[in-house]
Amino acid sequence: MAKLHASHSHFSAWKMRRDGLRWKMRSWKTRCAYEGDEQWLEGEAQRLAGVTKRPERTWDWLMLTRGKWTWEVREDQEYLLRGSLEFHNLSHKREIFVPEVDARVKLLADTSTQGYCTHVKLIPKHTSGYDQVTNARKDGYWPAFILVADSKTSMEVELRITTNGESLKNLESAWLRLEYISYGPHGRIPKQQHVVLPLRFPVDEDEGGLSWSDRSRCTVLPIKTHLLTHMDNPKAIFDKYVKHHYQPGDILAIGETPLAIMQGRTRHPASVRPGILARMACLLFHPTSSLATACGMQALIDSVGKMRIVLAVFVGALLKILGRGGYFYRVAGDQAALIDDVTGTLPPYDQFISYGPVDVQSTVDEMQGRTGCEVAVVDVNDLSKYTGAVRILGASSGVDNAFLKESLLDNPAGNADQQTPFVLIRRKGKGE
Repeated sequence: MAKLHASHSHFSAWKMRRDGLRWKMRSWKTRCAYEGDEQWLEGEAQRLAGVTKRPERTWDWLMLTRGKWTWEVREDQEYLLRGSLEFHNLSHKREIFVPEVDARVKLLADTSTQGYCTHVKLIPKHTSGYDQVTNARKDGYWPAFILVADSKTSMEVELRITTNGESLKNLESAWLRLEYISYGPHGRIPKQQHVVLPLRFPVDEDEGGLSWSDRSRCTVLPIKTHLLTHMDNPKAIFDKYVKHHYQPGDILAIGETPLAIMQGRTRHPASVRPGILARMACLLFHPTSSLATACGMQALIDSVGKMRIVLAVFVGALLKILGRGGYFYRVAGDQAALIDDVTGTLPPYDQFISYGPVDVQSTVDEMQGRTGCEVAVVDVNDLSKYTGAVRILGASSGVDNAFLKESLLDNPAGNADQQTPFVLIRRKGKGE
């Protein structure tokens, strides 16, 4: 199901120590520090652990965060990106070994990437465990490490991108795939974490292409942003991209998938292990449904629990026989309708399963209080103008729901790669 997107845990953890994203410039060598907010990133592990019901399976005891990243850039010659990531042992009593870690990189651009070279260096920064030798080796070898119960350790990831004549400005993003081994009482389990890093950021001159579209009762402005990631929080994105367009009385519509991405609620199918229930239940759904694949269904099971899905399948099937459809989604909960399987959004997130966002009402209330703008989180797609289906997941108290739905029926953000996750709505007669 396509969503209002950049076609792209509680909000109290999003409190800002500074407004906006941090951008620092130096002379011939530019250091671009896009770091998000310290408190927001400190809550990443808790948000990530909350994506699934843990620990349903023992291999979920070991978790790797996506971490905090900074950029060092030499224009048109070299990009250097540094990340600080954490391994967490979620078990309260079992030790977990981390014997192997490796990395691969995929560059995304609007041209061929054959002229670019990438190099990844993994540097252990162990902070807990037994008295182990943890110094980084010059040969890049990863020394095996024991992570004791209820503890964490960290590693630094250095990603260097160089070019043989092509401009690095053509790069849109880097997709880093970290492969690691979880070893312990559960056996030897290969796992993955995926980090998406934006490399292109809209600047003022790019906004010349932004234009207000006329509606019968309002005008709407799709807001282009960089490729959103786990490091972004909505308040910072508002300050950077929306604030200078906003006027009192406007409504800001946020796509539910972009919000979920900022909350880190995406999973690569390689991390999903479908069981018998998922393989059987997915066959009950229309082939275009996000629950019609074993991985899509298993992702839902991991989120809401096996027994709830068993009940939802039983009740939904029984009542459908009696001519009353839709009860699977009522019993399974909101995530059943909000989950997006692969192809559900723009690259590289089209390779991922995206859950729906959480704490939506507290998010819009907190954001409205901090920005003064009326805010709503919505689920809309290109079919909405035919079906009339615009779902409002949460809205601040000053939002007129009927007016909001009417304004978004033709999905002004689009379903392709417009990269406009926010839409500003202005009633006619308000400031223009």
